[in-house]
Amino acid sequence: MEPAYGVLLGAIQGLTEFLPVSSSGHLVLSQHLLGIKEPELFFDVSLHVGTLLAVFVVFRKDIGMMFVSLWRAARGGNVEDRDALKLFACIVAGSVPTAVIGLVIKHFEAWLSSSLFVGTMLLVTGVMLWLTRGRDAGGRGIGDFSIAEALAVGCAQGIAVFPGISRSGATIAAGLFLGLDRLTAARFSFLLSIPAIIGAEILSACDFFTGGAQLDSATVAGTLTAFVVGYAALKFLIGIVRRGGLYLFAPYCAALGIIAIFAALTLGF
Repeated sequence: MEPAYGVLLGAIQGLTEFLPVSSSGHLVLSQHLLGIKEPELFFDVSLHVGTLLAVFVVFRKDIGMMFVSLWRAARGGNVEDRDALKLFACIVAGSVPTAVIGLVIKHFEAWLSSSLFVGTMLLVTGVMLWLTRGRDAGGRGIGDFSIAEALAVGCAQGIAVFPGISRSGATIAAGLFLGLDRLTAARFSFLLSIPAIIGAEILSACDFFTGGAQLDSATVAGTLTAFVVGYAALKFLIGIVRRGGLYLFAPYCAALGIIAIFAALTLGF
């Protein structure tokens, strides 16, 4: 693979992983429309590592506070930031339904990869994003969030295994519908993505290590691009959500969904 091709795929991964437009949906449609062969597993895993690093960098303070609070609690010391412990507990709780739903849905992956199905799910994403329009910014913080509500957001993340359902869109929207303030909904969404992405990549790579891997220039270029573009996209989306503009992505998802359905029904894609 040429480095330029790696940069292109890294940029697409970085943009669609965080913007609420469904990275898996774009991958499926690109493969159907352009006849793109699915990238090798090591390359695909590397791109996801790049976007995962972007999450770690953007939310390094939240992650650091969680670990400091856990360390102090384990040693019986005084925990200054109890919201950090609450955030960690909610992430653990939200990861449970994500794992269960994700493992079940993965068994139907071949059936879910049709353009007709992806187009339909993109329409669902568009409607879901549009319904966030006008959600009040004065919602609750993580300290007022319950474990049951975290489980509900985890269910939304699990359903996002469907190609065409945006993970970030589904989880941020779920948080807003449950009454979180905009920034907290975005923070929780992306912190919740960390164990989900790590778990998915571990499962994907189970057969990979036995066959060896080749770290070439395309993989390095793609990973770095995914990190840089992903970091920019993540910061951009947080700003959009803070201003209550998540719904602005709805027309794009709806239009792409309609095009995908039309192409599937008339052109056989």
